[in-house]
Amino acid sequence: MLRARITGTGSAVPDKILTNSDLEKMVNTNDEWITTRTGIKERRIAADGEYTSTFAVKAARRALEMANVQPDELDLILLGTVTPDFPFPATACIVQQELGAANAAAFDLSAACSGFIYGLNMAEAYIKSGMARKMLVMGAEVLTRIVDFTDRNTCILFGDGAGAVVVEASTGEHGILSSHIYTNSSHWGLLYQPGVGGRNPGSAKSTFEEKLYYLRMEGNDVFKHAVRAMGDAAVAALEYNNVSADDVNWLIPHQANRRIIEATGKRVGIPEERIFVNLHKYGNTSSASIPIALDEANREGRLKDGNLILMDAFGGGFTYGSVLLKW
Repeated sequence: MLRARITGTGSAVPDKILTNSDLEKMVNTNDEWITTRTGIKERRIAADGEYTSTFAVKAARRALEMANVQPDELDLILLGTVTPDFPFPATACIVQQELGAANAAAFDLSAACSGFIYGLNMAEAYIKSGMARKMLVMGAEVLTRIVDFTDRNTCILFGDGAGAVVVEASTGEHGILSSHIYTNSSHWGLLYQPGVGGRNPGSAKSTFEEKLYYLRMEGNDVFKHAVRAMGDAAVAALEYNNVSADDVNWLIPHQANRRIIEATGKRVGIPEERIFVNLHKYGNTSSASIPIALDEANREGRLKDGNLILMDAFGGGFTYGSVLLKW
């Protein structure tokens, strides 16, 4: 059976670190309050002159190097992001140019924090259909550019960075066993960025005075939906493949909030020691969080040949989904 197999991983984050102690000087908060409610201790912040494409290119090069794949061998580049360099062209096009991947089609995906999972779902479809054999799938964000640093409920959560994987066609039993994506749009207004877009194009004055450019989130409501949706998506992957939570070696969830991660693990039945968490170092990097975590776990030697890896995400829209793969 033809499968989509991850053959290389890579990640990149900014050098600049913003700690909880730093945030204490900016808004009415403290380290204990942030840590208790989120599990986050620090996050990375893009410097002037660094963009979503900056980190996507670095992560992509590391993934390509690990996979021993040259850029001109790629058939397709998919980039999940809600913070592209420009409204258009797609940031994936900039990545293609920087890599020299002249033979690859390239486009962005907008599925918020589920962007990487949606990208893997598309990669699996392209490979199983025979339309592509070597692909680059990425999640990359500079979320701190759309965060209001006077709002303590949101500015403590988000960070910047990128993760990437090379996905290749494989005839063995290793690779993606199944991928599952969903959308519940009835609650999209609980997490969104109001401007600038076709609905709220705004003037320069209104954009800043009304803070249209900053993301808005109803945190408590989002929490409840996230736990339910991530649990449902994870269970769907297990049931589809007729495996149990006991068979999963690693759950690599979207790194949004420690309490969401813990609640999801309990709902699915995967204990804490088999859940990979790096949220404390990077915060919520949206579509980049799972590929950054996957790369970190891989380079630390935690992922062993034949391991079952379950990846699970939830994001604005609401979008959510899961991928089960054999490493």
